[in-house]
Amino acid sequence: MSDLIRLAQSEKPRLLDLFCSAGGCTRGYQNAGFHVTGVDIEAQPRYVGDVFIQGDALDYLAQHGHEYDAISASPPCQGYSVTAALPNVNAEDYPKLIPQLREMLMASGKPYVIENVPGAPMINPLKLNGHHFGLRVIRERWFETNPWLMSPGYVKPKNIVTHSYRTYSSFDNGATHITVAGHNFKTADAKKAMGIDWMNRDELAEAIPPAYTEYIGRCLMELIAHPCTT
Repeated sequence: MSDLIRLAQSEKPRLLDLFCSAGGCTRGYQNAGFHVTGVDIEAQPRYVGDVFIQGDALDYLAQHGHEYDAISASPPCQGYSVTAALPNVNAEDYPKLIPQLREMLMASGKPYVIENVPGAPMINPLKLNGHHFGLRVIRERWFETNPWLMSPGYVKPKNIVTHSYRTYSSFDNGATHITVAGHNFKTADAKKAMGIDWMNRDELAEAIPPAYTEYIGRCLMELIAHPCTT
């Protein structure tokens, strides 16, 4: 079935979410209207997408990327994180997949998104944090997108309190925003702050708030519905 016929029959556009983990990005794309297939090398018993495939993300992209309307990928971030510079961390232990992934995504000819941490080698990244969406977590993440997307903009709240140093990050302790990292947060607070209700503690510590990719997903849906012909 051709893409135009399928869309005309009101089937949801299909998005491929690579390195999906438990599906923070996936839920946002679902909220934007996509049917989402997630791929991850590890089993994901709490994955929230429509289809889950356990396997190598790059292998699946090479074989099946052409079958989707858009592709999103969240490759491992440890090699790009600021923690990689710590003296007890060997950054070479972690794969740096963004250049290879970008090349494969560009070759697919599909609209794509690459998500990673601040400082990762992204091209003109869209930089999103919780302030853009009124969330009670900051959690800045960068998104390289093709096509390029504009930021939604925000007004930074005053008097932000996270209690991220020497004090537990908790709403009960007076925090306005939760630092969802390491062991310095309550699972219930993190779920509330990030808009995620299905993940465990370890998954929350690595997750992307769905609001980020819902915004990106709505932009992609508009592009798919009204492709540029010039």
